[in-house]
Amino acid sequence: MPQLEKRSAQEDVKLSFDKAAESLGIQAGIRQMFCEPWRELRVSLPVRMDNGDIEVFIGYRVQHNAARGPYKGGIRFHPHADEDEVRALASLMTWKTALLNIPFGGAKGGVQIDPNSLSTAELNRVTRRYTKSIQHLLGTHRDIPAPDLGTNSQTMAWIMDEYGQSNGYNPAIVTGKPIELGGSLGRDAATGRGALFVLQEFLNDLKINPKKARTVVQGFGNVGSWFSALADANGIPVIAVADHLGGVVSYDGIDINALWDYAKRNGTVAGFTGGEQCSPDEIFSIEADILVPAAIENVITENVAKSLSHKVILEAANHPTTPEADKLLAERGITVLPDILVNGGGVTVSYFEWTQNLQQFSWQEEEVNNELKLRMKAAYNTVAKKVKNSDLTFREAAFEIAVEKVTATAKLRGFV
Repeated sequence: MPQLEKRSAQEDVKLSFDKAAESLGIQAGIRQMFCEPWRELRVSLPVRMDNGDIEVFIGYRVQHNAARGPYKGGIRFHPHADEDEVRALASLMTWKTALLNIPFGGAKGGVQIDPNSLSTAELNRVTRRYTKSIQHLLGTHRDIPAPDLGTNSQTMAWIMDEYGQSNGYNPAIVTGKPIELGGSLGRDAATGRGALFVLQEFLNDLKINPKKARTVVQGFGNVGSWFSALADANGIPVIAVADHLGGVVSYDGIDINALWDYAKRNGTVAGFTGGEQCSPDEIFSIEADILVPAAIENVITENVAKSLSHKVILEAANHPTTPEADKLLAERGITVLPDILVNGGGVTVSYFEWTQNLQQFSWQEEEVNNELKLRMKAAYNTVAKKVKNSDLTFREAAFEIAVEKVTATAKLRGFV
């Protein structure tokens, strides 16, 4: 039999957009405008390594759509951060910011490297070379980067400094910065906290006792670790956690504080003695109520979806479920709370950080968290209401709301 051609990541995301656009009756020309990124940049980054050799890395910045405001999107350092992946993530940012009612468009950046294989000095040089190469696209009212997979607040500090050397001191040029450089309190925990707020609203809607909502988390980076810690602190039992090297299971609940300390020391949850060991793939077969993919994309494939026993998938990662798996999960009655809703806490607090920088006035952490809860709750309720009044899934409803908002704004601005 001829082998089926694999779809690109951008095509996967486009399937959700096309379904929403068809349902909304959006004409073909407008659909085409939303499918194509407004601007793309590919850059070559020659960098001198610590041993004196020159290595050339490839980077991208994709600006998908700015109908609702300046471009906003993270920068990831990862071996698979190719043009297709960055395009897909940029389009997801457009729909995410619209759904969360944040006045930004969608963008994404990436450099094809393994950050764990480089020294701190090498990462600094890569970041500065990348910043120099894309800085003509950036601006506080044009395009504002943020951290993503493989980058962090230190990376943003280097970008801010490099940009400032040519353009003057400007903390609003990036978000996710260290607090000392104008970062916002609560930003590190924001994506995990926002995911928790969505889950709490969903459980409350269905009148499910959080203490009985046994949860497994795939991924223990920034998002997975914060979600696990906050879920545990709010009475939601986390019974299993895994990363790419291994995992741990304890049906009585994992001591997340101890796991956090262990992972910080060892760079992995593998080998933690506070439960039984499991492989990275076994995390999906552990019996629980809630599965939280919080690492990379496309981990829930059709084959994985066939055997899942969970009642709810909380997509804390970007695009963790393939379209085939998504369809199968819906047929099996498993609720998928989609990424463009669930992981919107990061860009929401990035918006708060940007406004604080522009106003030169800092908020207290309690204010940040309270405002985040209000926005996540409002977004969830809007999607849940549409789901209740239709036969749509949460993903379908979320995309319809987002696409309708961007279309209306584009029309008001005279783009179409």
